[in-house]
Amino acid sequence: MASKITPFVFRSAFPPARIASRTQCRSFMASSRLTSDALAVHRDSPENNASIPFNFTEQNNKLVEEILKRYPPQYKKAAVMPLLDLGQRQHGFTSLSVMNEVARLLDMPPMRVYEVATFYTMYNRSPVGKWHLQACTTTPCQLGGCGSDSIVKAISEHLGIKAGETTKDGLFTFVEVECLGACVNAPMVQINDDYYEDLTPESTVALLKALQESANVVETTASSSEVEGGKGALTGDDKNVKSGAEVGKDSGRIYEKDGVKVPSPGPMSGRKTCENIAGLTNLTSEPWGPEVFRKDL
Repeated sequence: MASKITPFVFRSAFPPARIASRTQCRSFMASSRLTSDALAVHRDSPENNASIPFNFTEQNNKLVEEILKRYPPQYKKAAVMPLLDLGQRQHGFTSLSVMNEVARLLDMPPMRVYEVATFYTMYNRSPVGKWHLQACTTTPCQLGGCGSDSIVKAISEHLGIKAGETTKDGLFTFVEVECLGACVNAPMVQINDDYYEDLTPESTVALLKALQESANVVETTASSSEVEGGKGALTGDDKNVKSGAEVGKDSGRIYEKDGVKVPSPGPMSGRKTCENIAGLTNLTSEPWGPEVFRKDL
């Protein structure tokens, strides 16, 4: 009997010593604790609350049907990410109403959709500008070319905003992001869906000015069309805008959009992709043996 009671008495007799020894242990976490709840908490605002109606347009409803065909009926919940992206593209950001509509279409509990939208940072849960500038500030962009610090400084000084802010005219939202996968063409910035690479402060400012000018032209065209035709349809000719398939061969060149010269997405240095900007440095002579160069290189 005594042998059973002794361990209990011994443990209860020395609690301060046990606590003291426990406080000497250091945590494996060296960084500071994140206190922001912006990514995980929703708070109603005039532009983002459940009472604001949202429905996909007729054209986007056809895309919804095409997306759902990719998945077996019992697994249609797997379409939550592309449908959230489609809703963001239509509405401008992934609002609570967008998430609720996606939940309804997929027969999902709304909380399951909220979990996806709050986990992935590509879903903008607050309004962003017409052009969403995402400047990569990870190590390769910090070290490549002129460095991402100079690009961030050029953007901030030209637009008059800091990272995480939107210009008063609603044209630009500027944020700093982690690696976007274009390290070999660093430094780079993603603007909406397009990559602009091999940037310098000068080419960055020139790009921003071109986008600002194109926005002014669009606004003027829209106003004139409302006066002349009574409708808000734009009359600008976008036939010269480069598609994604043409970016590789035309990157760094200039094209016209609504009469404004805008740099094409891709490297701003003139190279087409990620080839050596100094030119060919190896395989400059006929190789030994039966191998030959490809004629299309």
